[in-house]
Amino acid sequence: MRFLFLKLPSLIIRTLFYLAVFLSPVLGVWLASSLVAYINGPKLLTVFSGILLFPLVPILWDMRNGKKRIAGILTWGDRIVLRTLLLNLAFLFLLLALRPQTSFLALSTRGDWFLDGMYGPQAELARKGLFTAARSLEGLYLRFHQNPFDQYADATQVRPQPRPTGQTGQGKGWPWTDVGLHPAVINMPASAETSIESVAQYIASQETDPLLRVKALHDYVADRIAYDAPNYFAGKYPPQDAETVFQRRVAVCAGYAKLLEALGQAIGEEIVYVTGDSRNSTSDLEGQRHAWNAAKINGQWYLLDPTWNSGSVDRASGFKKGYKTDYLFPPPEVMGISHFPKDEAWQLRSQPISRGEFLRQPMMRAQFFAEGMQLVAPTRSQTDTNQTAVIQLQNPNQRWLLSSYALKGSAQAENCTDSPTQGPQITCPLPASGPYEVSLFSGDEQYGSFGYVGQVEFNRR
Repeated sequence: MRFLFLKLPSLIIRTLFYLAVFLSPVLGVWLASSLVAYINGPKLLTVFSGILLFPLVPILWDMRNGKKRIAGILTWGDRIVLRTLLLNLAFLFLLLALRPQTSFLALSTRGDWFLDGMYGPQAELARKGLFTAARSLEGLYLRFHQNPFDQYADATQVRPQPRPTGQTGQGKGWPWTDVGLHPAVINMPASAETSIESVAQYIASQETDPLLRVKALHDYVADRIAYDAPNYFAGKYPPQDAETVFQRRVAVCAGYAKLLEALGQAIGEEIVYVTGDSRNSTSDLEGQRHAWNAAKINGQWYLLDPTWNSGSVDRASGFKKGYKTDYLFPPPEVMGISHFPKDEAWQLRSQPISRGEFLRQPMMRAQFFAEGMQLVAPTRSQTDTNQTAVIQLQNPNQRWLLSSYALKGSAQAENCTDSPTQGPQITCPLPASGPYEVSLFSGDEQYGSFGYVGQVEFNRR
């Protein structure tokens, strides 16, 4: 018994050592293969990297240094094992050090690539385990993912109570159908726009309904403030405090959200500033640092984003004004497809989702759900296919749908079909191997105007 007790530390050390030897190449191949799947690279590259790391390179290394060995210290097997461990640890370290954010994104979205087409309890359990392991890298990811708009957050901010289990959180007033700017914003006299307080007081005097009063405050910010596209694309952000934004009438997301917060405070409306990440396309899967708002109305919290409701932005033409209500009090499940708050409490879900779950969601816009549609398949932001992209959906309101495809990163798009459809399935033949973004557009009439409502990425193998 004493002999076993004395040998126990050595046994534990050897067990941990051989466990590391076994796991390091497995983890290396898993990370490398997930990166390959994430960028739609050739899977043979993964196999080749696995052969190199175990056992080809360790054996070649040992053969090259054969004459330099001290005889009798280590056996051939010991040397191969030790070199395998060192090489694979170095490989993992380099990948995580050089591409920490991409590594987390790849494992969180495509870490289960080898389970594609497999279903059932065992496959789901394996997926859950893989994504749980991927989540362990989130801390490393966040170290390189700082949000410059956090500096405007209040140090002692109120936190919402979680919704009761089973409550969907349907946004009151949402979807807004044919509802434009609040009349108080349209008819506001110049004399009322001399200060933040005077604007808020005027709106309060014109609207007694709490919900519509907050909408009017939101509408003022979305209508009066222009997005600061030049500074956004330059990565330079002037002061975004409410007073500066009110005077300059130009801001990025933080300025929109801070002004709305200040307008609410001026008349006792509980509107808070929320930071996190947002995404609007599969090309932008990681997302952008962002800021938006939450408002407490009649004891219930709602989400709203005056920036996204003010218009659109692109590098070529800058800011294009265009008021909308897509992100004005949507259900948390809809807002949570494009917005991921730093504090999970602001998801306003009874069961908050993880960052990995957020990233794995197909990128559908709020308008898609506002028009009554639901996406049936695919259920992931990236999906592999052999030739044809297939999208299945529920379309109870018989919206007319158009679809187009483009190679990821390309501005050249082609229509999937010659004419719009109202059917539950959209098929899109993909001409060659590569990553494609398939975009959906919805319209009231077969040959009327169509608006963008979402996008899914397909990797044709």
